[in-house]
Amino acid sequence: MFTLNPQSGIPIYRQLAEQVRRMVAGGQLKEGDELPSVRELAFEHAVNPMTISKAYSLLEVEGLLMRQRGKPMQIAPQDKQKNSEQERLHHLHPQLEQLVLAARQLEIPDKVLLASLRELLADK
Repeated sequence: MFTLNPQSGIPIYRQLAEQVRRMVAGGQLKEGDELPSVRELAFEHAVNPMTISKAYSLLEVEGLLMRQRGKPMQIAPQDKQKNSEQERLHHLHPQLEQLVLAARQLEIPDKVLLASLRELLADK
């Protein structure tokens, strides 16, 4: 369900939180959907359970998750207007900025970058 990369330079808890945010905004996770337990996810990705707990707690404070005693964490009810296309695109903005910066540093022309991106999109 989640892809966590310890070598990315981004803390694991932030990677997890961002993925949950994107999946909720994109509609893959809906109100009432249950997330894997802290222990299960920590074991699956070989990370400290406190790291997973930190991500879940952060998302709970944001109102994205809700905790019910004796049950797994669930996706909390969401404001439907928050999931507009513009709002979902906002979640990609940091990655797009990194992509543009990397392309500039590598001196890749915009036309070549866009063609490569179109090719990737067509393959998926």
